[in-house]
Amino acid sequence: MDKLNLDQHISRQFNEDLEEIKTSMLEMGGLVEKQVGDAIRALEDADSGLAERVIEVESQIDEMEMDIDETCITLIARRQPAATDLRLVIAVTKTIRDLERIGDEAQKIAKMAIKLSEEGNAPRGYMEVRHIGNCVRKMLDDSLDAFSRFDAEAAIATMHEDREVDMDYKTALREMITYMMEDPRSISRSMNILWALRSLERVGDHAKNICEHIVYLVQGRDIRHTNPAKL
Repeated sequence: MDKLNLDQHISRQFNEDLEEIKTSMLEMGGLVEKQVGDAIRALEDADSGLAERVIEVESQIDEMEMDIDETCITLIARRQPAATDLRLVIAVTKTIRDLERIGDEAQKIAKMAIKLSEEGNAPRGYMEVRHIGNCVRKMLDDSLDAFSRFDAEAAIATMHEDREVDMDYKTALREMITYMMEDPRSISRSMNILWALRSLERVGDHAKNICEHIVYLVQGRDIRHTNPAKL
C-alpha cells in the first residue's frame, strides 16, 4: 500500500492549513455523495420534493468549491509549498473541481426526476439506473476513502471499476434505444432516463479522475492518459 508522509514543518499552522484543505475537501465529498444518492432516489420514487432539495444543495457545493480553492491559492502564496505538500494542494484543487462537476450531474438527474414526476414514469430503465447508480456511488465513496488514507493502490483498483460502468451504460443505452424504436410513444419519458444514465456514467468518470489525482499525489506520477490495465 502506497502511503504519503507529509512533511512536518516548524510552523504548526502550516501543518494545520494542509490538514484543513484535506478535511474540507472530504466534507465537500460527503455532501456530493449524499446529493448523488438523493438524486437517484428522487428519480426512482418520482419524488419531486427530494429532487428540488438536490437542486438547492448545488449552490452550497459551488460555494464550498470556491472557498477551498481560495484557501489553496492563499496557502501557495503564503507558504510556497514544495514536493509532497505542493502535490497535496494541487490534488485538492483538482479533486474539488471533479466533485463540483459530480454535483452538476446530480442536479441534472434531479431535473429528470422532476420531469418524470410530471410526465409519468418511464416504462423502462429504472433497474439500470439503480444498478449503475450503486456502482458509481461505490466508486465515489472508494475514491474519497483512498484520498483520506493516501492509498494509491486502492485508487488504482477503483479506477478499474469504471470500465464495468462504461460497459453497463452502453448495454443500457442499446436496450433503451431498441425499446423506443419498438414503442415510439415511450420516447419522451425514456429519454429522461437516458439522460440520467448518461449523468451517472459521467459521475463514474469523475470518480476515476479523483483516483488519478491520488496517484499523482502519492507517487508523483501523471497517469491521466494511461490505460488502467497497464498500471
